[in-house]
Amino acid sequence: MQVLNISERKLTELDFARLNKLVAAGATPYLDEMLCDAEVVPSQAIPADVVTMYAQFSVSDMKSPRQQTFVLCYPRDAEPAMGFISVLSPAGMALIGLPVGALATWTGPNGEESAVRIEGILFQPEASGDYVK
Repeated sequence: MQVLNISERKLTELDFARLNKLVAAGATPYLDEMLCDAEVVPSQAIPADVVTMYAQFSVSDMKSPRQQTFVLCYPRDAEPAMGFISVLSPAGMALIGLPVGALATWTGPNGEESAVRIEGILFQPEASGDYVK
């Protein structure tokens, strides 16, 4: 099992810039800390196995055999019941920038600890040539 720390995250320059705007608008301090520690790369250089904004990916829950598919999005597009999770949610901040095989952990709003392994990237905008999504 691969476990990454926050400094091993990779973000595209565009995701980094847009997330910095959320910080400036008063988003959580954790997001600011994560941005300071992440490696920022040009969109064309992001590995295809990394969770980026609007990537669709599958995860397996470490507490059960359940596997789920999510899309990481900005708050305005979040629809948790449809699998669209906000990057500002605890899960979203835990997952952004991590590669396939990484373990993401977070504490939910109800205080419950969650852990998932990223199993695969089903769609990543950058891998399909979309560098402005």
